[in-house]
Amino acid sequence: MTATPKALEMIQAAAAAASDKLATDIVAFDVSDQLVITDAFLVATAANERQVKSVVDEIEDRLRELGAKPVRREGVRDGRWALIDYADIVVHVQHTEERSFYALERLWRDCPSIDVTEAVGPIAPPVPSRD
Repeated sequence: MTATPKALEMIQAAAAAASDKLATDIVAFDVSDQLVITDAFLVATAANERQVKSVVDEIEDRLRELGAKPVRREGVRDGRWALIDYADIVVHVQHTEERSFYALERLWRDCPSIDVTEAVGPIAPPVPSRD
């Protein structure tokens, strides 16, 4: 099983939105073979709490244009690790420290990656936090 075309479209839109708000280390995984609850994960890093919230807002705006509404949002208020569940995809926007500590890519490294370079451009190195 692979991610649906709808999920792939949402991943690309979310990746572009995160990139527009200067998120870094944007990666996506097709987790449809491993999980029955969603098709794909997008993970992005933000340098500080304000940027986490800004990235989340932009992703929600962009996906709303596609007719998608989140079924669940968690962690947005704290701005350290925001999770936005759209059923077809799950988006994780993490503060630099949380991204480093939890290393979600390590958990999903056996899943096929989804190429988002067209949506985000070349992958840039992470921006150091100014907190």
